[in-house]
Amino acid sequence: MPHSAAGQEKKVAVTPPALFVEIALQDSLLFAAFNRQDMETFRAFFSKDLEWYQDNGGLIPYDTVFRNFKNNFAKENKLTRMLIRNTFEVHPIKDYGAIEAGTHQFRHKENGKEEIGNFKFLMIWKRQPGGKWQITRVVSYDH
Repeated sequence: MPHSAAGQEKKVAVTPPALFVEIALQDSLLFAAFNRQDMETFRAFFSKDLEWYQDNGGLIPYDTVFRNFKNNFAKENKLTRMLIRNTFEVHPIKDYGAIEAGTHQFRHKENGKEEIGNFKFLMIWKRQPGGKWQITRVVSYDH
């Protein structure tokens, strides 16, 4: 039986390798700041019009997001994040920026025991004038 062209997937928005590398770098810098609890550097990665959606928290406004991070950073049990590499995806958004999606792992000690959680995420990165990247939307789910 001949193969039908109708059954073949055609990607319109192919991810340029340079974009993949650029967003991977931004992710790395973002979470290096998170892991060292550098709030000033970490916060600068996010746009003031940030919308943060969390499956068990709903839509979380900018000020609440960073109040929560400040509280987490103040805890004795340091929370760290690691990207699960083989889940990392980058897709272009025409005339805007990129979508980053994947799974990341968070770890911290609680009651003397290491707690580990893997969670899915999607972030919308906007290329600002001058080439700076900022996150405008976050979807955090599968908690």
